[in-house]
Amino acid sequence: MTELKTQPVLFEERPTANGARIGVARLNAEKTLNALSLEMIDLLAEQLAAWAADTDVALVVLEGAGEKAFSAGADLHMVHETMLAHHASAQRDDIRGNAYAAGFFGREYRLDYVIHTYPKPVLCWGHGIVMGGGVGLMSGASHRVVTHESRVAMPEITIGLYPDVGGSWLLARMPGATGLFLALTGARLQASDALFVGLADYCIGHERKPAVFDALAVQPWTRAENDNRRLLSGVLRTFAETELPHGPLRQHFDLINKLCGTGELKDIVAAITGLETKDAWLARAGATLAAGSPSTAALSYELQRRARHMSLADVFRMEFVAALHCARRPDFAEGIRALLIDKDQQPKWHPPTLAQVTPEWTEGFFASPWKPSEHPLADLGALS
Repeated sequence: MTELKTQPVLFEERPTANGARIGVARLNAEKTLNALSLEMIDLLAEQLAAWAADTDVALVVLEGAGEKAFSAGADLHMVHETMLAHHASAQRDDIRGNAYAAGFFGREYRLDYVIHTYPKPVLCWGHGIVMGGGVGLMSGASHRVVTHESRVAMPEITIGLYPDVGGSWLLARMPGATGLFLALTGARLQASDALFVGLADYCIGHERKPAVFDALAVQPWTRAENDNRRLLSGVLRTFAETELPHGPLRQHFDLINKLCGTGELKDIVAAITGLETKDAWLARAGATLAAGSPSTAALSYELQRRARHMSLADVFRMEFVAALHCARRPDFAEGIRALLIDKDQQPKWHPPTLAQVTPEWTEGFFASPWKPSEHPLADLGALS
């Protein structure tokens, strides 16, 4: 039993009344809020491939251990160590020089893409904290559940990265200017706002989860994906809450569109950070942007501009290159140091201000050392 508890991902198959099975994958790192490690990513990828090929598995469920989080994002400590080693090496100017970062981001993005294109229904129970890499897992699921305790965010501006895991694709397709606002501010979304921007499909009270699983166990599952999707949707609709109060993002939708429609990025940042408000959610959003990495702000803005008309596979390829440039440059390592290592909350960004982030600096995040056919994620489109 002790050995089982220490496994980073727990897998089980639950029988149903007609002989089909439900595959359940539980992220099992409760002490770190189920932060994603490379081992967890590899275990999930292997098991999802096995379930995809098993005709008796009707659907897959993703969930997190404990009551606090589905997943708070990636486990960044090893990424930080390898970045420091890369910065001090003779390969520091080559984004391919950090093999761990390339492996982590490449395999994480590949897993996320598999979930987006999975041949069976995937139910993600996004209870509690869902951030960064957790959003990457949840966003690809065909059926995404949030609860009243869910807090969904992509706060990468605080660590000098950017909303990756397909975030550029997701955010660029949100209503109005909400995607840009969320990327710049890392603002947290409650359940109703997650529904509003399309990061979730249903809000169900967490206490009803056992009843949902009981209902799933008696459905007439088939071997047809579309039939099973409809069955799963029907169960979730039965339990979903339809009357939810507007969250702060929906309440301030018109203001957010105004703030983010004031011209160039520098004008948008000035409008958000200069907003005089007594609203705690808006004030926190502005403060997070003011303290965040200027390079992240510029990169996130440009990524969303480019991603708007790109396929998901192409976005993952673009983000992979950008992520490795972030690992090579100073802000990502510095952001992790200030937040997770020294915990002094005093990052020293480079460049230190948005005015010093040149177009050439931002364009450098997109410089790929690979020909398109040689890109490590070149085959993603063939997976769907």
